[in-house]
Amino acid sequence: MNSWFDTIKDYYDDDLWTPEMVKQMVPLGILTSDEYEAITGEKYEL
Repeated sequence: MNSWFDTIKDYYDDDLWTPEMVKQMVPLGILTSDEYEAITGEKYEL
């Protein structure tokens, strides 16, 4: 897990970020698709 994972997960868990906001971090290279799935519980799809 990268240094952003915990921060983004906390934001998501606190309802500050939506799944779409988390998804936007994957193409930027901030999260991997596996990290997206770990945070949201949803399969990553484009």
